[in-house]
Amino acid sequence: MVGKLPGTDKTWRDILREPAWRRTGKTPDYRFSLANERTFLAWIRTSLALLAGAVAVDQLAPNIAPTPVRLVLCVLLALVGAGLAVLSYRRWGQMEAAMRNDQALPFSRVMLFMTIVVAVAAFAFAVLILVAR
Repeated sequence: MVGKLPGTDKTWRDILREPAWRRTGKTPDYRFSLANERTFLAWIRTSLALLAGAVAVDQLAPNIAPTPVRLVLCVLLALVGAGLAVLSYRRWGQMEAAMRNDQALPFSRVMLFMTIVVAVAAFAFAVLILVAR
């Protein structure tokens, strides 16, 4: 059918519709919603930084490592950046829903995961820089 997303019964309009949780509970103090939005935007900036780092290493430092090693590192950074972008929207929604329904804010392991990814990437690139010299 025209207008349906492949493999689903949903249209783009269904996907882009306001989430159901926005119609539940009570509207939180706008300051908390804005703080949640700023956190979301910070996560998006981090996602973009990971993507920019992946592109920069691939395009500006071709001799930092053998091509297969460089490509694997760059693709991993780009994929982590993409994953973080998706998770940031999901987390924003979870926080908004919790605030609307007077629930405890949900715990997330994403911050631990991101810390580990950035630390491992920093270590890997430090080793590559030292070896390339």
